Amino acid sequence: MSEKSLITLLKVVIVLGLCLIGLGYYLINVAHIEQTMGISGMMIGGGCYALGLILSLPTKMYLTFIWVTAEQRKKNS
Repeated sequence: MSEKSLITLLKVVIVLGLCLIGLGYYLINVAHIEQTMGISGMMIGGGCYALGLILSLPTKMYLTFIWVTAEQRKKNS
């Protein structure tokens, strides 16, 4: 996989993670899913929020690492 396609894939994963965080926030705080579904609703909303965090945070760190190494290569050349 080339570096450009890897960066594009990481950007897509970050956006997906942020969308899941937004969905979890919406389900818990706006739609009040826990009142209609009980504990299952809280688990669904919390699961969306947690999965969004899992997807977005490590990819941001890896993407930053890729950009820093690319800058160092340009500086050394």
